[in-house]
Amino acid sequence: MEALAPPPREVIEADVARALAEDLGNGDVTAALLPDGPGSAWLLCKEDAVVCGRPWFDACHRALDPGVRIDWRVAEGTRVQAGTVLATLHGRARALVSAERTALNFLQTLSGTATTTAAFVDAVRGTGARILDTRKTLPGLRLAQKYAVRAGGGSNHRIGLFDAVMLKENHVRVAGSVTAAIARARETSPGLPLIVEVEDLNELREALAAGCDRILIDDFSAGDRREAVRIAASAPFAGRIPLEVSGSVDLEGVAAVAADGVDFISIGALTKHVRAIDLSMKLGTCPA
Repeated sequence: MEALAPPPREVIEADVARALAEDLGNGDVTAALLPDGPGSAWLLCKEDAVVCGRPWFDACHRALDPGVRIDWRVAEGTRVQAGTVLATLHGRARALVSAERTALNFLQTLSGTATTTAAFVDAVRGTGARILDTRKTLPGLRLAQKYAVRAGGGSNHRIGLFDAVMLKENHVRVAGSVTAAIARARETSPGLPLIVEVEDLNELREALAAGCDRILIDDFSAGDRREAVRIAASAPFAGRIPLEVSGSVDLEGVAAVAADGVDFISIGALTKHVRAIDLSMKLGTCPA
């Protein structure tokens, strides 16, 4: 697993500020009906999951009650079973209620991404292939979701359009060839990783000969994918440039793709098809 360092605190606080402003507006009119005295709550996970999103959950509650005490019973990235109590909270009753939904929204969404990622990672375990995310993230939550991918045991692809050059079909077409596109990319961005998407085995050979940091074989047939692995591993290329598979890879088929010997498999569904984990926060003393 990649190092599980969360995004910078200012990023998390900005995420939380936007979300709380969206929910609270000019005040929680229902929470105002409660006495504003000390209160307690407990956080329940109602299905098997990989827990992720504690920094955002905590920041939501602390934004409304800096004195709140949150006692986590599980570490970030932990796999839990349905019925697990994740944390207990002690603070002002109104603040606990007002922060509840926003805090749960972050935790259930990021736990959903981490849980889905873990399922893909489990499916390819032992093959040598690594699961990558993509840029198909929820607007405004890219760093949060990419953190959740790491919590699930996956790895991050490029963060955005600024930290790696990725040549796709349109770039190659404009340049005139894979070789010309690679040369232009090396000239304009010599210090950045270079990833090249190829459409067929001829373009694969061209990219291998020109040189790059990774080659993406997009929507290849199973036979062409295996041939691509053979070519890349053979002389004179000798496996120096790793291969990434992208496009139409689901959980049922990912093990077969990995078994063909590719190095990376990028899955847009990790962050795009988010199914939130079922969580609930209950006021009162935790029964166990």
